[in-house]
Amino acid sequence: MEKESNVQPPWVARGKTIRQLIKELQSFENQDLLVEISLDGGNTHKPISLVKKSKQTCLLVNSEI
Repeated sequence: MEKESNVQPPWVARGKTIRQLIKELQSFENQDLLVEISLDGGNTHKPISLVKKSKQTCLLVNSEI
C-alpha cells in the first residue's frame, strides 16, 4: 500500500498568471458558463462580480454583501 503525501505541489500556492488562466478558460467548450470562485475546494462558491488590478495582482472579486 502506498503512503499518501500531504505535501502540495508548488503550483497550488503559486497560482496562475492571467495568460495561463485565459489559456485554461479557452479550453472550455461552452464559453458561456458562469465563472465562480471557491476557497474551500468547491463546497461553497460565489460568483465573480469584478476583475480588478491591485498593485501587481489581478483580483477576482465577489461583491455580494
